[in-house]
Amino acid sequence: MLKYRHLIGSEDFTIRELEEIFKLADEIIEDQDSFLDSCHGKILGTLFYEPSTRTRLSFESAMLRLGGNVIGFSEAASSSVKKGESIPDTVRTVGSYVDIIAMRHPKEGAPRLASFYSPVPIINAGDGGHQHPTQTLTDLLTIRNIKGQFSNLTIGLCGDLKFGRTVHSLIKALSKYENNSFVLISPQELKIPDYIKSDVLDKNNIKYIEVERLEDVMSSLDILYMTRVQKERFFNEADYIRLKDSYILDSKKMDLARKDLTVLHPLPRVNEISYEVDTDPRACYFKQVKFGMYVRMALMLKLLGVR
Repeated sequence: MLKYRHLIGSEDFTIRELEEIFKLADEIIEDQDSFLDSCHGKILGTLFYEPSTRTRLSFESAMLRLGGNVIGFSEAASSSVKKGESIPDTVRTVGSYVDIIAMRHPKEGAPRLASFYSPVPIINAGDGGHQHPTQTLTDLLTIRNIKGQFSNLTIGLCGDLKFGRTVHSLIKALSKYENNSFVLISPQELKIPDYIKSDVLDKNNIKYIEVERLEDVMSSLDILYMTRVQKERFFNEADYIRLKDSYILDSKKMDLARKDLTVLHPLPRVNEISYEVDTDPRACYFKQVKFGMYVRMALMLKLLGVR
């Protein structure tokens, strides 16, 4: 069903298709050894036009654990992009060498443009402040394994909701499921974009509130999704400095939360989660990292049509 498809936005796959990926990820978690040669002879191309640690290494380790290989670049300056090569020409070229491409780009819409020209499946590994669908798959697999459900949840999203592509993707994905509500926690300057509210939340009659104080809503949350204030998305450094410490999750705030709260974070963190929270059993962001590798393994197997 997913063979040779592109993944550009979190809305590209149906609930049924997502469930295919998650079931396969669960199989991989249960018996990783049986998948060691699944991608023997396959090559992943990683086109990362901006820096990444977790996402790039997660893709690379996923393909290597499946028995495949990886080629690509980790910054645009180390490729022919520096000479002025266009995205269409780059993906046409790299697509001649590889079987699947993971692409990160600072400009919104770049992976979608690439998908029009690529001879192989394109996976959006993050485009500007727009979307990050494989992080959303990571988040969903984590929620599925910890909460056991995708419905009837109150999800708090805290920090940079304006530029946070992981937030935008997660809202779109969880909006497909029944009876979820969102608590949007941010300063006025970093509020969720209007198009997310109008095109996703309002359009689907999904409950949400916007607040500025994390303390006021901690006790109501099933999931708290923390995000960093992203320096690279600001044109004015003074604005970044003023807003970067808007929200810091510490043990005092955790004392206000439910015993079964799940705290997630797409990482990297700066100082928005105190290290003292790491030992709290409700802190699940490093489990999230591991789930990210498994779900990317499952995704690539599905898009390549191999088992």
